[in-house]
Amino acid sequence: MAYKQVIIVRQDLKLPKGKMATQAAHASVDAVMKTSKDIVQAWKQEGMKKVVVKVKDLSELVRYENIARDEKVKFAIITDAGKTTVEPGTVTCMAIGPDEEDKIDKVTGQLPLM
Repeated sequence: MAYKQVIIVRQDLKLPKGKMATQAAHASVDAVMKTSKDIVQAWKQEGMKKVVVKVKDLSELVRYENIARDEKVKFAIITDAGKTTVEPGTVTCMAIGPDEEDKIDKVTGQLPLM
């Protein structure tokens, strides 16, 4: 069985590359911490596949949050502390999974790559 994690980043914020990488890393770690140890172990054994995709804005990100919730896939939403680039409380990105690739693709399969 194939496993993966998808990280969704908002494009409207125009985050600098370093900030975007940091936010994506926060999302990845937070989602992994919410996922069962068995799934995480299987994902690790396969090489921890991650894909980064983009959405236009917060409303589109929230739409994928709702789909992930409906599909019962673990996810993490990242809200920035606002110390550098964006205002405090700004939602920057989210991670979905790791989980079975088919389950993740039901949620994010149509999103464009970053």
